[in-house]
Amino acid sequence: MAGYMRTAVLMAVMTALFMGVGYLLAGPTGVVLALAVAAGMNLFSWWNSDRMVLRMHGARLAEGPDGEDLRAMVADLARRADMPVPATYIIETDQPNAFATGRNPDNAAVAVTTGLMQRLSREEIAGVIAHELAHIRNRDTLIMTITATFAGAISMLANFALFFGGRRDSPLGLIGVIAMMFLAPLAAGLVQMAISRSREYEADRVGAEICGEPLWLASALERIQGFASRIDNNAAERNPATAHMFIINPLHAHGYDALFSTHPRTENRVAALEAMARQRPGGGRAPRRTAAQGPWG
Repeated sequence: MAGYMRTAVLMAVMTALFMGVGYLLAGPTGVVLALAVAAGMNLFSWWNSDRMVLRMHGARLAEGPDGEDLRAMVADLARRADMPVPATYIIETDQPNAFATGRNPDNAAVAVTTGLMQRLSREEIAGVIAHELAHIRNRDTLIMTITATFAGAISMLANFALFFGGRRDSPLGLIGVIAMMFLAPLAAGLVQMAISRSREYEADRVGAEICGEPLWLASALERIQGFASRIDNNAAERNPATAHMFIINPLHAHGYDALFSTHPRTENRVAALEAMARQRPGGGRAPRRTAAQGPWG
């Protein structure tokens, strides 16, 4: 519940920033125009975001023997989560990773990389897929699309205001207006990152409940982090705005709870999952697994 409250507060801050930039741009009329622009952008993103992201990463529908097995795993976990079965996609890249996308649980997709299928155990893959199903069930895919759109729109309005000078009669004064136009996009980006981090912790918790074993996901996070820090994901590098969607940052950035991190520190996520496992009967530490144990390797 705390995660949902934090997300609601951060979304309110994002909306206030957006309306504030609109006011500085053109007064009360600017607020109305800003909301109209945001509504249009969010409607477009809501309807097209899943296809756009899948196309960016060259995702293909999971087909063939490997794809059939993967689809069966997704379907089984979706039934356990009491939710519609999302479409299943495969991304051809050696970096183990995964993400979920879609405007709602009835129109969603889970995409996993070939590196994930080849390098992780079946139990670890189940933990990863359960995490992505949690994002879908919690409607995080929609939340992150909206926040990304808001952040982009705030930057656009700020640039527009700088170009045209903003309101000369603003109570902040000309210097204050100029400062606001620089600070608002930065603040919007920070809020977007904070929302992303909050949703990752919640998806870890719900995903562990879906697959039934928190340590499967904990082990998967550790191993994906290790591989992602060494193996390139070229599509993600070309489209860094989609990095927050992946279960682990695919961009070779340092994974720590810093101001500009889109993902929580992996060690902190693992610690939370291990604490969750210890509260279960027979809880303990997940066994280490090797790449040779990948079920589709």
